[in-house]
Amino acid sequence: MTDMSTTPAGEYEAQLGDYFALLKPRVMQLVVFTAVVGMLAAPVSVHPIVGFASILFVAIGAGASGALNMWWDADIDAIMRRTQNRPIPSGRVQPKEALAIGVALSGLSVMMLGLAANLLAAGMLLFTILFYAVFYSMWLKRATPQNIVIGGAAGAFPPVIGWIIATGSFSIEAWLMFALIFMWTPPHFWALALFMRNDYDDAKVPMLTVTHGRRATRRHILGYTVLLVIVAVGTGFTAIGGPIYLVTSAILNGMFLLGAIRIWQRDEDDSEADNFQVERKFFRLSLWYLFLHFGAILVEATLRSYGLGGWA
Repeated sequence: MTDMSTTPAGEYEAQLGDYFALLKPRVMQLVVFTAVVGMLAAPVSVHPIVGFASILFVAIGAGASGALNMWWDADIDAIMRRTQNRPIPSGRVQPKEALAIGVALSGLSVMMLGLAANLLAAGMLLFTILFYAVFYSMWLKRATPQNIVIGGAAGAFPPVIGWIIATGSFSIEAWLMFALIFMWTPPHFWALALFMRNDYDDAKVPMLTVTHGRRATRRHILGYTVLLVIVAVGTGFTAIGGPIYLVTSAILNGMFLLGAIRIWQRDEDDSEADNFQVERKFFRLSLWYLFLHFGAILVEATLRSYGLGGWA
């Protein structure tokens, strides 16, 4: 929980960029991209103005979640090297400001998405914000080593919201996109945790690397990667897949599985000597992995709109 004592003393007049950083713009980019893909992959077209406005409000909702997360986690962000320069622990933004911004943007984004698109999309956005800010940030993150597994669902909802913006309903295709992000999240974050373990140790966050050790974490990465491969490649044979997606997925998943196997085979005695280069490479690959999968879904959707894509 946020502790005012962790915020450096001293006067500082926050700049616009400080408030923007509070919204986690890098995470927002992924949210926007996957939501756009979910909307465009749907079998129902959306008016460009409605689509733009809807995605804008989804982005604002994602930013609100980021602000609430930073408000709550300011105490551990001040301890971890990776997060010490965030707006609150660095003293550029005060905790009360972050809380106010998060709450205000949450209400604004949900209300406006309901007006721009439909109430189901707005409800899903509200659920996503609450899931990330309350269920994950305030409870799971500090309570269980499975925090990132369950909490990863928050980052997997945007394509579902995008699909609902277009169709006003759920479908198996939307949940396949959800599953793709959900299964990708644990290997992605556990690889990061392997070479950032001291941060989680110092902050007393029960990441799997802290509670069960690096060897168990590597086994979990391999296990989840195998499940991810099944979901990702299998999606290629569905209505949102197609030849381009399937080829892209086959190549990416071959590389990803090989990387997970190399992590699993790692010798603990060599961990410090090679500076976790295997884990770093796997983590960088994971960033491209998700982007290219959703990019392929978008390409297939675009081709289908011209009667060229998919398996038809």
